[in-house]
Amino acid sequence: MKAFSIRNIPDHVYAGLQVLAKDNRRSLQEQIKLILEKEVELCAGSFMTGAAGWRKQLQNRNRSDTVASVRKDRDR
Repeated sequence: MKAFSIRNIPDHVYAGLQVLAKDNRRSLQEQIKLILEKEVELCAGSFMTGAAGWRKQLQNRNRSDTVASVRKDRDR
C-alpha cells in the first residue's frame, strides 16, 4: 500500500476528524482512510455511468401507454 501525508490541515477539520474517529471507534488514520475510500467509490460511479446502466437494463422492457391506462382506469 502507498502512504502519503497531508500538511496544513485546519484545526477545525482535524478536530472534526478526531470526533468522527472516536464516535466510530476507529483510529484517526483508519477514519481518514475510510473517508477517502468512500469518496473514490462515489466518484468512480458517476451519474452518467449509472444512467447508462439503467438505460441498458430497461431498453428491452415492454412499456405500456400510461395515458391510455389512466383513461381506462377512469372509465371503470
